Amino acid sequence: MIGAAMAVLMGGAGYGAYALVDGAGRGGGDSAAQAETVKSGPLSADEVTAAAETFLTAWQSGQVAEAAAATDDPVAAKAALAAYVKDARVRNLALTPGAPARDSVTFSVKGTVSYERTTKPLAYDSTLTVVRRAGDGEPRVAWRPSVLHPELREGDKLVTGEAGTPPVKALDRDGGELTTEKYPSLGSVLDGLREKYGEKAGGEAGVELRVVRGEESKKAELADTTLLELSEGTPGTVKTTLSPSLQALAEAEVAKRKQASVVVVRPSTGEILAAANSSRGFNVAFQGSLAPGSTMKVVTSSMLIEKGLASIDKKHPCPKYFSYGGWKFQNLDKFQIKDGTFRASFAASCNTAFISQAPKLEDDDLTQHAQDYFGLGRNDWQVGVSTFDGAVPVQSKAPMAASLIGQGGVRMNPLNMASVSATVKAGVFHQPYLVSPEVDGRQLATAPRTLSADTLAQLRELMSYTATAGTAAEAMAGVDGERGAKTGSAEVDGQKKPNGWFTAYRGDLAAAAVVQSAGHGGSTAGPIVATLLKAGG
Repeated sequence: MIGAAMAVLMGGAGYGAYALVDGAGRGGGDSAAQAETVKSGPLSADEVTAAAETFLTAWQSGQVAEAAAATDDPVAAKAALAAYVKDARVRNLALTPGAPARDSVTFSVKGTVSYERTTKPLAYDSTLTVVRRAGDGEPRVAWRPSVLHPELREGDKLVTGEAGTPPVKALDRDGGELTTEKYPSLGSVLDGLREKYGEKAGGEAGVELRVVRGEESKKAELADTTLLELSEGTPGTVKTTLSPSLQALAEAEVAKRKQASVVVVRPSTGEILAAANSSRGFNVAFQGSLAPGSTMKVVTSSMLIEKGLASIDKKHPCPKYFSYGGWKFQNLDKFQIKDGTFRASFAASCNTAFISQAPKLEDDDLTQHAQDYFGLGRNDWQVGVSTFDGAVPVQSKAPMAASLIGQGGVRMNPLNMASVSATVKAGVFHQPYLVSPEVDGRQLATAPRTLSADTLAQLRELMSYTATAGTAAEAMAGVDGERGAKTGSAEVDGQKKPNGWFTAYRGDLAAAAVVQSAGHGGSTAGPIVATLLKAGG
């Protein structure tokens, strides 16, 4: 018997190690079990291709259990694949994989969607990723809802049926129809208008395949999205404040760049005249939450002037370094301005000129000032679609100091920063809006306080000087009339280049833009804003 056991042990040595230990940690031949070889290392192209084909072949054939078993989460995959047939009503699938790109495969999806007696073809592309399964290292498709359709997030569903919300025909300020064919980046805005006004605009629902958002997507303020219209509903009409000429120009400007977003507003009223993103998914212009960098110095400067801690032509320190709360802050390229004024520090975007005032401030000073004078961070804007209204959290020590230059916990988007310039130009905060409050009687947000006449005059002079002789001068060259501007660069962990920001006003127009991972705002976001301000007349 001993010899037989040894023979088995020797014969199995090529397939892996044995555990000759019982449940209590003691040696025992009766509990010996072979541990299978665990595959590891990078996936080969053959492994990726084989795993993808196994999954796609089973899915195409309607073998839901087999397709789910080819993923790393069979339970979730099986439920989603079954719902694809039952709820989305997709039939006659033809799935065609492309060549693998490392561990991913892009594949085309073609099929038909049927509801009662209505049938329409469906076609789109999706992507899957192959990973090694925990335990044995076998290649399996990493299950994500986006494998079914790239629009899906965790908790979302594909549903075909009578649309819960009637469609809307969104119009620009001149009465022209807004479509994604004309304005590609307005997709999420049009979805948001339908969600808010579909029931109120007088339309009737049709039949469509749509993404019904789950709780996580709703927290991210994503609206349900129509993917395929089987039968037309009767749309209601919603008029917006968008200018067709400025919107078209904004679309053209962001299309020239990666990850660019811009918003134009009218300072005297708060009307949003244009909003565009180079990406077609998440609406960074309205819902982005990014550190605004030195464009936040417009808000900080107004606070320092109001508190008597700065004045435009008084001496103001701008050293190479300033330490506060255990952090050492510096300026771009470690520059300094000896015996300079606050005007010079603002125009050159001197970080230490602002950080040096942190010891004189309370932790909540900037938070309160941003809320009271600029309407930021109060979460009460009623734009007409979902927006992020800025965040200026109360912080202490080094993060509080960093917030003075638009870093730390401060978060904004182009809508917020366009509103900041608009507030400076108008002298009072007007909440930006896309749909007139007269349409549905909603109450626009207000700011409880207005900047003093002296602070406003100094702030406008600071922005005007920056536009003509400071960091914004190159971008604003050729922008005539009454104007002001501020540049910004925001460092982001993991990015080689900072996000470039620019906010400015001219006449009764104010605009702000961000170009992510692009470098300094004057040369990246600045030309976008300047082009729109020039065109606005």
